[in-house]
Amino acid sequence: MNQLVLKWTIQGKDREKTVKQFLQEQKLSRQSLTEIKYRGGALLIDEREVTVRHRLEEGERLKVVFPKEEKSVNFIPEPLPFSIVYEDAYLLVVNKPPFLNTIPSPIEPSGSLANGVLHYFENIGLFSTPHIVTRLDKNTSGLVLVAKFRHVHHLLNSSTHPTFLKKEYEAFVEGKIDPKMGLIDAPIGRKEGSIIERIVSEDGQSARTRYRLIRQYDQFAHLRLQLDTGRTHQIRVHMAHIGHPLLGDDLYGGNRDMMNRQALHCKQLTFIHPMKKRLLQVTADLPKDMVQLIQQNRLDER
Repeated sequence: MNQLVLKWTIQGKDREKTVKQFLQEQKLSRQSLTEIKYRGGALLIDEREVTVRHRLEEGERLKVVFPKEEKSVNFIPEPLPFSIVYEDAYLLVVNKPPFLNTIPSPIEPSGSLANGVLHYFENIGLFSTPHIVTRLDKNTSGLVLVAKFRHVHHLLNSSTHPTFLKKEYEAFVEGKIDPKMGLIDAPIGRKEGSIIERIVSEDGQSARTRYRLIRQYDQFAHLRLQLDTGRTHQIRVHMAHIGHPLLGDDLYGGNRDMMNRQALHCKQLTFIHPMKKRLLQVTADLPKDMVQLIQQNRLDER
């Protein structure tokens, strides 16, 4: 499926609405309607092409054919390591390894997860652009949600408050955790003079992180964390703020003796599927480096 096609049978409650009114209620963006008109899409009633001004009648079958999406000439497909945890006709969830950018940048235009997903798309005959819905820092591992079409991305972005998209992480942090569960409610802003580093700041954006202890080891604590908000470096900043930086996270004061990256993994995504309208929950096991550290510390405690 190289073009997204949506179909509806018109119900009595939608009689006399224009196609435009109906599609706006289905959350088609103004940009999508413009692209359908000018870039090779189509609006069909009972297989007959119509305009957005057509007034609907009960029982009519409306089909929307979106135009083919063209990728940027600078977007390079590359075979890169990642595993697919969930896939259907509209989206996929992949497990990103650490040390891999989520998207390309002017400084690093290749070697990102998005380049790898583009290569996968071409291998399965899908000539579309990957639309990254949830991003992870380069050295963070775990689940990333990818839409196969721009409209699906639009639907997911319009519902990405916690009711519809919940991200849960596991992390290893320094020190003894007490209390064993809690809420960190502290605004986060950009550190003056840095384009990368963030700090807790009264002038920052509101940020809330929930945590609970999974297991306390002699040298670190294993936590489960849930984000109520999605600020840059939120978990890393919040844990450092309460005196428990992530292992390996030297940007925020973490020690690299046991981990050579921040010990952070996106473990679970829960969201409402934008097309199927049902709840999906996807999980990914901890990566090898975090599993090995757990195993080593269990041996040390015997």
